[in-house]
Amino acid sequence: MTTFATASALVALLAAAPALAQTTGQTELEALVRAQAAEIAGLKARLDRLEAGQTASASQVAPPSAAPATPPSTPTQLAQLDRPVVTSPYAPQLVPPGPAERDVARAREANEAGVTTEWGSGLPVFHSADGIYTFKPRGRILADVSSSFGSRDAARNITTTGMRALRLGIEGGVGTHFFYQFETDFSENEVDIVTAFIGWRDRIVPGLDYDVRAGHLFNDRAFEGSTGSDSTPFLERSTVSTAIIPQRGFYGIGIMPRLFWKSGHASLTVTGDRVDGNQSVSDSRTVLGRAHWNPLKSSTGVLHLGLWGFDEGLSSAATTLTRNTVIGGRFNGALRVSTGPLTGGTGTTGYGAELGGYLGPVWLMGEAGQRHARLDGGRPDFVSKAYSLSGGWFITGDLPPYNPRLGSFGQPRVLRPIFEGGPGAIELTARYENLDYKDLATGGRGWAATLGANWYLNSFTRIQVNAIHWDTDNRAGAVTGADDGETVSARVAVTF
Repeated sequence: MTTFATASALVALLAAAPALAQTTGQTELEALVRAQAAEIAGLKARLDRLEAGQTASASQVAPPSAAPATPPSTPTQLAQLDRPVVTSPYAPQLVPPGPAERDVARAREANEAGVTTEWGSGLPVFHSADGIYTFKPRGRILADVSSSFGSRDAARNITTTGMRALRLGIEGGVGTHFFYQFETDFSENEVDIVTAFIGWRDRIVPGLDYDVRAGHLFNDRAFEGSTGSDSTPFLERSTVSTAIIPQRGFYGIGIMPRLFWKSGHASLTVTGDRVDGNQSVSDSRTVLGRAHWNPLKSSTGVLHLGLWGFDEGLSSAATTLTRNTVIGGRFNGALRVSTGPLTGGTGTTGYGAELGGYLGPVWLMGEAGQRHARLDGGRPDFVSKAYSLSGGWFITGDLPPYNPRLGSFGQPRVLRPIFEGGPGAIELTARYENLDYKDLATGGRGWAATLGANWYLNSFTRIQVNAIHWDTDNRAGAVTGADDGETVSARVAVTF
């Protein structure tokens, strides 16, 4: 583009004006002339900037940002062309993009595309201009320290640290129906695929909704077993959740339809093995169902009832049923309740019940369950039994983070976060749990009593402390016979 070309365009426009006046009205002609004048002004401004950039090249002056791909037509776009040229010690082709320049360009593109952003739980949620697409990064960091003492065996009196969870993932949706989620865990220096699914949700009639998820799914089983590791009121789930469980653990690949109504929900899950299962033989098959009901529910209180059960047919690669279950903290590998060696399993069946709720800042929850492991060779079933009773009190007056839609705990709604000048939310907790493997000749038993305190700085950051008195009696393993002691654990947690 040259100055001659710009003048030619002006002459052509003036020459065409009489003809246009004959076919269009005076108002339309004026609008057309204004539009053409704006375009010519934009072209002239671009020419001036190009000539200035060429001059700056010889004197080591950085060129301005590239002009828009389409001619500017609004006052805002025209004003953006008047930004001053920025000098730089670099040659024009080597000038590194400045953060401010880059961020302004990206913000302008997002604004023109209509993308909106909102902040929640520490990270942004992105929405497309038409509201159809949503996208959000997600993750959690749970860092623990644990110290045990008082055992008669020195191997149990140890202090350790560990990452309970170190997750990074994404979630999003398309329209009002399709959604997806993916998370990877990096704790213990291993890459582990955890939640990974796609889903569809819709409404059947007002007050009755459903969704269907397919992929690598987290169990909907027991109250604490259905609560995420970042939302449990204690550093570790109770023995009901850790012992009365399918052999494949908390996850499996399959499908889970869920039904929601105003006072409860029900789910049915059919899965095979975990994502990293043995693929040289057929998977194990697990069918799991759970339902919860809130017969009483108000803005300050809920009564919770729940039932769940599962049946599992084991593959030929999953016949070993040996269990070493956490009783006094996750990060003391010498402190477990053991079944002793157990092989020849063909399947398992488990079931349990939940009863609890909250009133104002106080909550209570009782759980119990049994697991029957079927053994080959005509041997009788091995029966595991567990129960727990737990409770908490938010002394700052906050409500417990009960999710009435799922019948589990979630992230709390902190009334006065410390980042806004408040005290955060402070919760005192207590739990008694019991586990019995003594149905086996080599099986042990154990119980633990826990006192805890949780300080929620805001809805996604917290500090936890648990003081646990534990008692075990194992018949197999490194430490046999009666033993007891204490474990003190602490956690710093961020969920986003």
